[in-house]
Amino acid sequence: MTALPLKPPTTDETQAALTAIYNWNYDSEIDQVRTLYANALDRQWIAVRDLDWERGIDREAFARTFSLGGFPVEKTDFWKNLDPDLKWEVSRRSTAFLLSNFLHGEQGALMVASQMVGAVPHMDGKFYAATQTVDEARHVEVFAAYIKLLDDVYPIMPSLKKVLDATIGTGSWLEKAVGMQMVVEGLALHVFRDMRNATEEPLLKQLLTYVSRDEARHCGYGVKYLSAMVGSLTDRQREELEDFAFEAARLLVDSRTGGSMRTSMLEIWGEAGLDPKTVFEALLKERSKVDPEIQRNSASGPVRGFIIPSLKTVGLFSERLEGHFRGMFEANFGDRARDMAFGERLPDDLEAWVEGAA
Repeated sequence: MTALPLKPPTTDETQAALTAIYNWNYDSEIDQVRTLYANALDRQWIAVRDLDWERGIDREAFARTFSLGGFPVEKTDFWKNLDPDLKWEVSRRSTAFLLSNFLHGEQGALMVASQMVGAVPHMDGKFYAATQTVDEARHVEVFAAYIKLLDDVYPIMPSLKKVLDATIGTGSWLEKAVGMQMVVEGLALHVFRDMRNATEEPLLKQLLTYVSRDEARHCGYGVKYLSAMVGSLTDRQREELEDFAFEAARLLVDSRTGGSMRTSMLEIWGEAGLDPKTVFEALLKERSKVDPEIQRNSASGPVRGFIIPSLKTVGLFSERLEGHFRGMFEANFGDRARDMAFGERLPDDLEAWVEGAA
C-alpha cells in the first residue's frame, strides 16, 4: 500500500476553537430538537443508491434553464438564440463555479457540525449535530461528484472562506450556530430551493431535492435551539450574536467586499467565449422580460426572504441590527432601499416550504 502524505498538497489550515461540554443528563430538554433528530434518522439517504448517476447530465435541459445568480438570462431571446455549444460552455462552467462554492461551504458545515457535537451543552443538540455531520459528509460527496460531470472544482471565494474560518474559529457555540445554521445554511437553503425549482436537468433537480430536505432540518435546528436559548442571554451577549450574524451575511452578499460571486461568474463567461458587455447590452433591449424576475428576486432573496426572518424568529433582530442591514442594502441598491420592508415571515414548516413551488 502506498503511504499517504501526512499533509496532502490540496489541504489548507485554519484555527479551530471550542470547549467540549459533557452533559450527564440524558433526558430530552428541547423536545422540538429531539424530534428533528428522530426525523433526520428516518430520512437518511445514500448518494450512490438513491441518485440516478447513470443518466448523466441532460445538456439541453441544463442550458435551457440556466440562470445567473437570480438574473433570468434564460428567459431572453438573446440566450435562446445563442449557439448551443456556447450555451453549454457558459452554463456548465458558471454552474461548476457556483456549485464548487456550495461544495466548499458544505465542507465547512461538516467541520462545524462535528464541533457542535462536543460544544453544545444539551444532549438533544448533541444528538442532532451528530446526524447533521453525516448529512454534510453526504452533501460534500454529491456536489463533488456532480461537479466532476461538469468541469473542475473551482477555488473557494475569499469572502466565503472568511465566514467559514470565523465560524470554525470562534469559541462560542452560539456564534457557531448563528454563523452556520442561520446565515450560511439559510442562504444555501434559499438558493438550493430556487435552483431546484428552476432547473429542468433531472439529475441536478433530484440531487437538490434531497439536499434541500436536509438543509431545511439544519436551519430548523438553529431556529428551534436558539429560540430556547436567546431569552437567557444578557443584552451584551445578544448584541454580540447579532453582530456575528450581520458580519457573516455582509461578507456573503455585500458587493463592497470585493470579488462578488456574480462578478466572478461574469469573468467565467468571458473565459467561455461570451463577452459580458455584449450580454448586458443585449439584455437591456429585453428589460420587459427580465425586470419582473429581478424585482421578485431582490424582494425575496436569501437575506430578506430567509436570513432576516430567521433572526427575527429567534429574537436576534433588534432595531440596531435592522439599521445595519438597511445601511448595507442602501449601499448596494441605492435610494430605493431606504423604505425597504423587512416583513417576510419564516415558514412554519421548512420541509413543506422546500417541497413547494417558488
